[in-house]
Amino acid sequence: MRGGIFDRIVLIQGDTSVRFRDHDHRRLGEIATVGAPRFDELDIFRIPAGTGFDPAQPWRLQLLTQRDVAALERAFTTFELSYQTPPAYLTEISQPATVMAENVHDAQAERTAQMVLIERIWRDRQVEIAVLAVMLTLLTGVFFFQSYLTRSERRTYWFRMSFLTVTLFFLGWYANAQLSVVNIMALFQSMMGGFSWQAFLLDPMTFILWFSVAASLIFWGRGAYCGWLCPFGALQELTNQIARKLRVPQFTLPWGLHERLWPIKYMIFLALFGASLASLEWSERFAEVEPFKTAIVLKFDRAWPFVLFALALLFAGLFIERFYCRYLCPLGAALAIPARLRMFDWLKRYRECGSPCHSCANECFVQAIHPTGEINPNECLNCMHCQVLYQSETKCPVVIRQLKRRETASGSTKRSVEALDRAINTKPATKETDNV
Repeated sequence: MRGGIFDRIVLIQGDTSVRFRDHDHRRLGEIATVGAPRFDELDIFRIPAGTGFDPAQPWRLQLLTQRDVAALERAFTTFELSYQTPPAYLTEISQPATVMAENVHDAQAERTAQMVLIERIWRDRQVEIAVLAVMLTLLTGVFFFQSYLTRSERRTYWFRMSFLTVTLFFLGWYANAQLSVVNIMALFQSMMGGFSWQAFLLDPMTFILWFSVAASLIFWGRGAYCGWLCPFGALQELTNQIARKLRVPQFTLPWGLHERLWPIKYMIFLALFGASLASLEWSERFAEVEPFKTAIVLKFDRAWPFVLFALALLFAGLFIERFYCRYLCPLGAALAIPARLRMFDWLKRYRECGSPCHSCANECFVQAIHPTGEINPNECLNCMHCQVLYQSETKCPVVIRQLKRRETASGSTKRSVEALDRAINTKPATKETDNV
């Protein structure tokens, strides 16, 4: 598959040729039919309705192979396999009324078959859905009660690293639940051409993730997904943490340069969105700027240019944490636009934040805090490190000053009591003092 197209196989029927794309493809584990043959690989390819393909007519599948015969010369060979639908599965229809009735019946049967298929898919992935539900419930609870978790820097760090590890290995490499900007463009195309839930329900994990993302945008912005549930983001952060343990030098870009690199991801998203309006095929080709398919879905089992590109982004992330998320990710840009509508602000700040204190801004690993102290919700990943500092008794100057004031006030009260005790004990006894 190159650029989202299976370019070695093509379906041919008369003058019509059909090439398959990645969104028309699904891998299978096995065929549930009793007595079905076993194969090492099982795949379903969907033939788009607008191609003019007639399943009742003969067609053939063509395979293109090649080999190198010289330094700059290749030999190409094609193999073909013909097919004709057996007559037992064909019905001849002659009268228009019968055709209309059959069309209505076929449409109803197709919807019924789709729902049966959807129910089976959701039933087969019950374990994955349950684990994802637990992850979302746990993350929601942490966000609502973040002040309890962030009282301990060590506890917050290890919870985050553990959660990101599950995100990478379970959501990413096991369940292939990696969202993509292609999903957004496909949704937009579906809404333009007649929206249907069936197409989105065929992948339970992606459907649940998109539903949770839509809800989280209202409460926490894009950080809930980008900072916690994105497998490639988790891969970047975990590899950066390993690099830090190995003492790989970390670089912090000057604020002026960092701020000017932010718009790149928005430009990439707008370019992809514009390309999708002209042709969804073009936008899918250009969407290879996302390394998600290479690094997560295909686990680096792909042509070397794609693997090299993904590795280059991860390599940059060893020195500049979340390099791709900060400057290049079109999905993050797409989520940041509606995230401006979020209704709540959960991150607590002091009046002194930004003037004169810059502790949180200096320690924010994605530089989402302006020098003036404001947190940019478009760039914040909700890692909650600033909330750890907000309560820190060793790093936050405001907290340290409050503790000193309490100690001073407590010391003054104690000295006053001691002085009163000494005065009473040293004063000569009289009738009045005895009465007292």
